Amino acid sequence: MNLMQFPEVWVAGESLIDVISYSDGSCSLTVGGGPANTAKALSKLRIATSFVGGFSLDEYGIQIQKELSSFGVNLESCWSSKLPTARALATLNRDGSAKYNFQLENTASFDFRSESLPSGSPKVLHIGSLGTLLEPGATSLFNWAKKIKAIKIFDPNIRPSVLEDKTQYRSNFESWLSIIDIVKLSQDEFFWLYNEESSPSELLEHGPSLVVMTMGAGGIVGAFGTTLVHVPAVRTEVVDTVGAGDTVGAVIAEAIVNLGISGLMYDLESVLIRASKAAAINCSRAGANPPWKEELDLAL
Repeated sequence: MNLMQFPEVWVAGESLIDVISYSDGSCSLTVGGGPANTAKALSKLRIATSFVGGFSLDEYGIQIQKELSSFGVNLESCWSSKLPTARALATLNRDGSAKYNFQLENTASFDFRSESLPSGSPKVLHIGSLGTLLEPGATSLFNWAKKIKAIKIFDPNIRPSVLEDKTQYRSNFESWLSIIDIVKLSQDEFFWLYNEESSPSELLEHGPSLVVMTMGAGGIVGAFGTTLVHVPAVRTEVVDTVGAGDTVGAVIAEAIVNLGISGLMYDLESVLIRASKAAAINCSRAGANPPWKEELDLAL
């Protein structure tokens, strides 16, 4: 029996091609998109994972499918499109962080339609990024996700360059919070949506049971009920931060598969320590290159 025929986690959202420009003038074409990165990270953690999204028939779409398949991601819930693959143009800063510009409109990466989305009940549904923002696909994803009976993790992957209207972005974000169980976002995203005086715990008022906020060199914070858990970042030689947050989301999903949501909260500190180590390993390598389970287990 092939374990991957029975995915425990569905990761829904976009896949695209990252065109990464480095400070030395070189560039690379790599598979990207937060959801695609998360699916790859989960599969490398030996979690049976299915990707839910559309692929172009162009050379980039074929490249994405080959890469995800090579890591064992199940693609049976995906569909093909004649539209082109979306691209993210990433410029790396000196600290390894990336600034993005996007070519997204009328692409296969965001061609979400209700008739294409699968039915079923995985243990975990991980959903997010720009697919939950850009219409008309975002509404189809929202209505579909609302019906899925699973623990839901939401990663908004906020991109002000795609939608500058903060009020509109926050409205969309809070709509998603009303139907999910866990939200994972970065401190920069949170401060952009709200303000630096706000606490991530305030997001619990909108519906989720757990908020996880990554803070780069400041570590990771988890908030549920009246509990606030903070773990420090793991020091590493940073090549770039591409895929670090997606790796954290994958470790959270891994914990839910193994522990359930109540077990995750009970052992949140250990889970966040694991997530911090996984993110550090990813950041020590170029692009979204999260660790294998065996590699991560050995490093802890």
